[in-house]
Amino acid sequence: MHNPTRPYHRTEIDILFTKVKASMHQKALESGGDERALYTDCYTGKTLRGGDRYDYEHIRSSEAVFMEYRDRLTNSEIAEVVNCSENVAVTLRIINQSKGKMRLEDWLSNANNVSNHRIDVALSKNAAARADRGIHQKANEIISRKNRCKIL
Repeated sequence: MHNPTRPYHRTEIDILFTKVKASMHQKALESGGDERALYTDCYTGKTLRGGDRYDYEHIRSSEAVFMEYRDRLTNSEIAEVVNCSENVAVTLRIINQSKGKMRLEDWLSNANNVSNHRIDVALSKNAAARADRGIHQKANEIISRKNRCKIL
């Protein structure tokens, strides 16, 4: 049993996040074809290129995921869940900073955020739904694996 009240801790999350970002960057460089990374902003749908002010983004915050699974998963396991491919995307730095740890749906409910940053609401909601599916799938895989090991 894991301590269901342990405080938020992101060391393992950050270590894995660094590796995920490096892998994403390599793929984006290959996609760009001209030694400049090529991304699509997960909230606007616009093309981002190396040199643009973008950030790698956890669509669902690492803290929210940690708090949801801390009673069932270790910190390293939570890092796998947080950094699943469906939950890590790229967006403009100004959008990432504006959103912060706020839940995407709450951030989108502010019409100024949507208009000021030219957010594609449908695209953003699809990204959140994809992140939720990926998070739950990864968590369930880990929990099932742990349960199988207990049986054996």
